[in-house]
Amino acid sequence: MRFYRPLAPVSAMTFDLDDTLYDNRPVLDKTEEEVLNFIRQYDPKFSHLDRQDLYAFREVIFEQDPEICHDMTLWRWQSAKLMFCHYGFSREDACRGADDIMAHFSHWRSRIDVPESTHKTLAALAEQMPLVAITNGNAEPAACGLAPYFKFVLKAGPDGRAKPHSDMYRLAAERLGLPLGKILHIGDDLNTDVEGALRSGMQACWMNTENKKLLQTIESRLLPHIEIYNLASLTALI
Repeated sequence: MRFYRPLAPVSAMTFDLDDTLYDNRPVLDKTEEEVLNFIRQYDPKFSHLDRQDLYAFREVIFEQDPEICHDMTLWRWQSAKLMFCHYGFSREDACRGADDIMAHFSHWRSRIDVPESTHKTLAALAEQMPLVAITNGNAEPAACGLAPYFKFVLKAGPDGRAKPHSDMYRLAAERLGLPLGKILHIGDDLNTDVEGALRSGMQACWMNTENKKLLQTIESRLLPHIEIYNLASLTALI
C-alpha cells in the first residue's frame, strides 16, 4: 500500500467491478466467442459474420446516438436489432432476436470467476461499513455471488452517465447519506475510477493490478490517495 495524499476518515467504500474485484478478460473473451457462435447458428443469413461485422453495427448505432455509450447493454441490444433489420427481418422479429442474443450474452457474461480472496476481503469490509458497486459495464453481481456485500449497485445507463462523469459517484453519496469526501472509491482505471472519483469529491484508491509505475503511466493525471496491489490491503484501513 502506498499513500500519495492524506486520507480522511472513511465511512463507506465504493468499488468498480471489472478488473478490480476479478479478472474480467477471460469471461469477456469467452462471452464474445459464445455470442458470435450463437448468432451464426441463429439463422443461415448470419453464418458468415465475424466480430468485425458485429462491431460495424455497433459503430452505426454510436454514430446515430453517441450518448448510447453510457449504457453498454442497451448499445448491444440496439446493435443486434439493427443487424436483424439489415438482413430483412421485421421489426417484431428483430426485437425478439435482439432479446434472444442478449439473454445468451447475459448467461455467459455472468460466469465470472471471483477469487476467494475477494470474497473474504469484501466480507470483512462489509462488517465495518457500507459498500457499493459502481460499474460502467454489465456484469451482474448477483449472478457471481458478490451482491450480498453491497448495499446497492449502480450501473451506467440506468443510474447515470458512465464514469468518469460524476453522476453515479454523487448518486452513491446521496443514497448513502454521506458527504462525498467520506467515501473511498476503489478501481483499476486511472481515468474512470481515480480521476472520476477525485473530480467528484471522493477519495480514491488505485487498484494497480498490473504493477504499473504510476508516475510513468500515461493515463495518470491526478494522484490517488492510495495505491494498492491486492484487494486484501484495504482491510488495514478498518
